[in-house]
Amino acid sequence: MKNWVSKTLNLLAASLEPPKHELNELDWKAALSPDKKRLTEHLSALANQPGGGNLVFGVDASGTPVGIDEETVEKTIIQLANLGRAGLEPPLALDHAVEEFNGVRLLFVHVPESTVKPVHLRGKSLDEAFIRSGGTTRKASRQEIGTLMLNSRTPRWEELHASVLLIDAALAASLNVESICAMLERPLATSPEEMLTWMAAERFIVRDAAGGGYITNLGAIAAARKLADFPDLSRKAARVVVYDGLNKATTKLEQEGTKGYAISFQGLLQFVMSLLPQSEIVEQALRKKRTVYPEIALREIIANALIHQDFSVTGAGPLIEIFDDRIEVSNPGGLLPSKQLDRLIGTQPESRNEQLARAFRRYKICEERGSGLLKAGLEIELYGLPPIEFVASTNYFKVTLQAPKTFAKMSVRERLEACYQHAVLKHYSGSAMTNTTLRERLKMPEKQRSMVSVLIQEAVDKRLVKPADPDNKSKKFAEYVPFWA
Repeated sequence: MKNWVSKTLNLLAASLEPPKHELNELDWKAALSPDKKRLTEHLSALANQPGGGNLVFGVDASGTPVGIDEETVEKTIIQLANLGRAGLEPPLALDHAVEEFNGVRLLFVHVPESTVKPVHLRGKSLDEAFIRSGGTTRKASRQEIGTLMLNSRTPRWEELHASVLLIDAALAASLNVESICAMLERPLATSPEEMLTWMAAERFIVRDAAGGGYITNLGAIAAARKLADFPDLSRKAARVVVYDGLNKATTKLEQEGTKGYAISFQGLLQFVMSLLPQSEIVEQALRKKRTVYPEIALREIIANALIHQDFSVTGAGPLIEIFDDRIEVSNPGGLLPSKQLDRLIGTQPESRNEQLARAFRRYKICEERGSGLLKAGLEIELYGLPPIEFVASTNYFKVTLQAPKTFAKMSVRERLEACYQHAVLKHYSGSAMTNTTLRERLKMPEKQRSMVSVLIQEAVDKRLVKPADPDNKSKKFAEYVPFWA
């Protein structure tokens, strides 16, 4: 028996005790009324009711169960489903069951509470919304409509259904929850029911009152064993492309992911690192090889591309492109209106997909809020790479890391950006940029101090940085902070 049916049977039994009365959560009828408008109003009221409500067919106006025949059951279900789908905004999906009560068969129709309120008559204003009051259906007042709107919530992308209704066994089989548990350092559930309860708490699934449930977008994009099993998400797999040379004329390798982001992230990062050029360094008198690009920086940048993409952009997913002299990581969706390109490092991030971002932080895939790009920038400086390049368009966002380049080979723009990003990193580290710290960042000797002074002055003139102490006239010991500090 469906969970909601048991509850409805108890409500019906209580309402039929003397004095018999209908409830806000329960409305009984002998049969389907020919007044379609009134039926639609009942559906509106029950969908606006906290917890939803139920219609029971086969109980006459006096509160006596008289039963309902099979033909009437079929007609009633079809008509109510049509009214819920075509007569209301937002549309409703109803559930039903036929159960015996006091020796007669009754039709129970469940109207779930809508997350988006008020539910009103389609094609009409919000004033055509209805509520239950004293066991009857009536039009909502302006004040009551306002209250409904305050309790309305547009579902996030992560909460939407990625699958059709599945049985319990299929819910668990479609997702690799074992890997998620390992990342969270928690033991596996000891029973199927315990596992489903945990999956629902993680928002990987939404259980249906009728049994079974739906896999959410969050569950699929994070832990799908096969993204191809979810048609709307199959094109969102991360893709890695390696080019021969400095442009896209010749492709050497192309690989597309097949699994959910969280369970495949470490493998994706290791795959990318294995494709990158390496350099030889000496540490503690031993020669070691390391990749040209720091793993910490790539981890954060790739994680950001997965997390902050705009999933409403169809036919495109995160893309990692490796060239001989650079690596570009891009994702669908432009920069959020509240963000600025020159304020991305160190500031609090804002995501279109906050639940996915929170999950990645819990899984220790990316850094704590606001610290990821800061650590990436510090690693870029440690490796002596040109500054991180951020590019935002209307439908994509791209981050570029370039291979090591001497100061002489950097463009004017790159030199100025290196100066600005260094000032930002110093500011968030609790200090300030000086000629000495910038020379160390650019791997320049003392004899090139004057060149660095010229660069700093140009950055000041372009209002990228400013003196920390405007009254200090000494250029040699001057400290500088970002223009916004």
